[in-house]
Formats: sequence, C-alpha cells, structure tokens
Amino acid sequence: MAITTPTYFLFFAICFALYWLVKRRDPQNVLLIIASYFFYATWDTRFGALLLYTSLVDFGVGLALARARSLSARRALLALSISSGIGVLALFKYFNFFAENFRRVAESLGWHTDPLLLNLILPVGISFYTFKSLSYTIDVYRRQREPTNNLAAYLAYVAFFPQLLAGPIDRAGNLLKQLLNERRFDYPLAVMGCRQIVWGLFKKMVMADHLAPVVNLAYSQAQTRPGPQLLFATLCFAFQIYCDFSAYSDIAIGTGRLLGLESVPNFAHPYFSQSPAEFWRRWHISLMSWFRDYLFFSLGGMRSSRLRRALNVLITFILSGLWHGASWNFVLWGGINGVAVLPASVRRRKMRGAVEVREDFRSRLGTSLKILLTFLFICLTWVFFRAPNLQTAFLILRKIFSDALNIHAYYSIVELLRPYPEYPLAGRKLILFLVGFAVVDGLQYYSKVNLDAWPRAFRWLTYYALIFLILYFGTFVVSQFYYYQF
Repeated sequence: MAITTPTYFLFFAICFALYWLVKRRDPQNVLLIIASYFFYATWDTRFGALLLYTSLVDFGVGLALARARSLSARRALLALSISSGIGVLALFKYFNFFAENFRRVAESLGWHTDPLLLNLILPVGISFYTFKSLSYTIDVYRRQREPTNNLAAYLAYVAFFPQLLAGPIDRAGNLLKQLLNERRFDYPLAVMGCRQIVWGLFKKMVMADHLAPVVNLAYSQAQTRPGPQLLFATLCFAFQIYCDFSAYSDIAIGTGRLLGLESVPNFAHPYFSQSPAEFWRRWHISLMSWFRDYLFFSLGGMRSSRLRRALNVLITFILSGLWHGASWNFVLWGGINGVAVLPASVRRRKMRGAVEVREDFRSRLGTSLKILLTFLFICLTWVFFRAPNLQTAFLILRKIFSDALNIHAYYSIVELLRPYPEYPLAGRKLILFLVGFAVVDGLQYYSKVNLDAWPRAFRWLTYYALIFLILYFGTFVVSQFYYYQF
C-alpha cells in the first residue's frame, strides 16, 4: 500500500476517524498497533512476525535493564539487544554480500569455496525500525531514559505506520513519550500536517516521479550516452532523490500531526549547504544524528586526538554507507563523504564570540560559490549511490569529465527530455518545474515562509494551485519511494 495512493488515504481516513473517536490513550495506541501491522501486512504478511520479534526483544531488554544491578549484567543485556537487532538486519540484508566477498577473497588466495547464499526477501523498512528499537535500549542502558512497562505504547512506537517504511527514525524520547501521554485533537497542528502532506505529494508525484525516467534512461545506457547527458541525469537524480525521500518524510510527519503526534524533522534544505559537513547536518537528519549519538560518540567522538577523530568520522560514514545497501558502491560513497567532512570534524572547536556578519556583495558571492561547489560535489558522489555497480559509476564519472569541454555534446541533452509514457511532464516544462522548485526551496530556506501570516485568500490560492498541479501533472502510477529499498 503506497502512501501516495487513494487506497492509503482511505485507510488513513478510517484510522483517523476511529482514533479520535475513542479519545483515550490506551485504545488509541492499540488502534495504532492494529493499523500499523495491517499496513505492513499489505507488503508481505510474513514481515509482521519479524517486526513483532524485534519489538518484544527490546521491550523485554528494557525492563530487564531496569532490574539489573551489575555492570556485567547490563552489558550482557545490551549485547543481546544489539546482536538480536543487528543480527536480523545482517541476515536479511548483508549475509549474501559478505558471503560472496569471502568467496572472492578466498579464490584470490587459491582456496576453493562454495559459500551458502540465502534467497531471502529483504523486509521493507527493516533498517529503519531496527535502528528505532535499538535507540530505545541503548538510551535505557545509558540511563538517559526510564524503560516503559506499557507494551501497547512501545509496540505502537516501533511500528508507527507513517514512519515504518522510510522513517524518520524517531526516538523514544520524542515519539514514545507522546504515546505515553493523553492526546487531544490540535487543529493548528492538523492544518500544518495537511499542508505538509500536500507539499509531499507534489514533490513525489510531480517532481520526483517525472525526474525518474530521465535518470533511469541515462544510467541504464551509460555505455552509449555522452558525458553531458550523464551529467544532466546526475543533476536530475540529485533532485529526484531529495524530492522523493523528503516527500515521504513530509507525508509521514504530516500524517503524524493529524494524529496529534509530532515527529522529528528529517531535512533542512540540504542543497543550500556551504560545505559537505553542513550538508550532512541537513540531510536525513534522523539517521545521521543516530550514527552520531550511538556510533561516533561511542567510538570516542571528539574526545581524542585528531587522528582518532578522523578515524571515528571515517568509520561512521563508511558504516552509514553500508546501512544504505550491501554493495561496495555504498561503502565507497560513504567513505568519500567521510573524507569530505574531515576538515570540519578534526579541527578543534574554538570559542565563538559575537561576530558581525558582513552582508556585502563579496560575502554573498562567496556564500553562493560555496553552495554551488558543495552541490556539485554532492552530485558527483550521488553517481556511486545511483549506479548499479562500481564499474558503471567510474565509467559515468570518466565520461562526465572527458566530455566536459565538448560543447556539441551538450545539445544531446534534449534526447533525455522527450515525453515518456504515463509521465506527462517533460521537455521545457520539466526544466521550468525544476527551476521553480529550486526557487521555492530557496525562498523557504532564506525567507522562512510562514503561510499563516498570508491573507486567507492567498493561502487558499496556494493550496488550490498545488492540488491542481498534483491532479494535472501527477503520475498516478504506483511508484515506490526510493528509500523503500533500504
């Protein structure tokens, strides 16, 4: 059940009505559990058992940690939680990757091996709900929060259906805390939720889904496509993955707001960052903060020598790359980004006093140049993220740079902009929408647009315009969100 389909909105309408009809906390949480497991079962009925197993193990570990007195017992319980969660994730997502690479290494040493490979379906959303559940037990182990004995609230927290498939990776200190409290319908919060859902639908159905065929065509024929076409497709992918993933986050957060639950933000206009380090503070915020708090700080964080801090950063980014997929593409992608953020990570923090910010032409030009260079760097790293394998990724990069000065090759970009079946937005219209979206995103970032301050007529004109664009240009085909595969 994709969250952009009429089926989902009918499902949510029923949940919304029943949720506010019961009014009390515990029945609301039970309703969320039923709705979440039903929603998950629409993908595969077998996935629910794995979700329940992960939830029950960590719920039990949390209660046991509250009773454990010795440090060794607490460490053993934490190890149980981590090994259980990461073990399940490794089995389904990484077993074949490591088995195949072990075979290659063994053969290079002259050993003949025939490793066992498993034909397993990767449960959708497993990377997200595993990290959500693990954050709870780690927080309890660190005594940063008290464990809950409310099983219904905990199961609803882990399985909360708007976040189940692609986050945000909300933590117990935020979402579970709200589920343990009574909720009342909040009209202003619900209005914000509706706006966010509409904006998310626009980003997914109008922007991301129309950029996808351009990217798919160029990357599937990388051997025969000239460098400018591959560069243009890479730029399109940068906006496709941003619109696609942030759209899911918008719809998930907006849905939660309609249920009286506030989720953590997941994106903060990342393409206006002035450095790779700033970009990763603005992109997939819930995941990167998870790696920072539970991996980077556990490795020593900033409390060590510069060399050790650099190593901690690289380990964190390489593992975050591996989190995205069992492929050397993602490992290298994470490593490159880790190297890029090293300058900002290894230098010691200095005391910052009040500094007068000069807003003259030179400073604005310098800021714009930093944003542009950061965006281009991030786009080039997206090649490793999007390409099917390392060989294709290096081929694409080689073509992009070797054809950079071939002016005539740039005219061929128009071949990627022809109309596609079931995708009405193409050609100049697609470019116009792409530029318009970038301008709107920039206005939101720099001007902090507040629709509540607008006259009612202008607000409703904006709503109607967005809904019209969705209905007229929306793809209305079942197009899965890109991060479902992770």
